[in-house]
Amino acid sequence: MKFASVRIVTRDLDRLIEFYQRLSGIEAARPADGFAELRFEGATLAISSERLVELFNAGAATAAANHSAILELEVEDVDAIFERMNAFGTNIAMAPTLMPWGNRSLLLRDPDGNLVNLFSRPRR
Repeated sequence: MKFASVRIVTRDLDRLIEFYQRLSGIEAARPADGFAELRFEGATLAISSERLVELFNAGAATAAANHSAILELEVEDVDAIFERMNAFGTNIAMAPTLMPWGNRSLLLRDPDGNLVNLFSRPRR
C-alpha cells in the first residue's frame, strides 16, 4: 500500500489553492475542473470542490467541517514562513514556539479553518 494524498474539500477552490500556493511556493496542477494538486516531496495535497466530491456520494464530505486533523509540513525556516503568512493576514493559531520534544512549530488556519502545523526539527 502506498500513501498517495490528503484531500481537502472546499466551497472556494480558488481561494484555498491560492493559500496553499502562497504557503508552499508550489504551483498547483489542475488536472480537472474543480480539482487541484500540490505535489510535495513524498506526498500530494489534493484540493477539490464540494461539488466534485459529491460524485462519490452526496454528503460524503462537507467543506470546512474538519476539527480533528492537522496538516503537518516540515520546513527549513518556521520564522520566515510566519513573517510571510502573517503579512497576508493569515489566521495564526500559535506563533512560532519551541515544543517540549524539540520541534519549532507554527500553527495556522487555512481560509476554511483547517489547522496547519509548520515545523522544523532540532538541528543535529
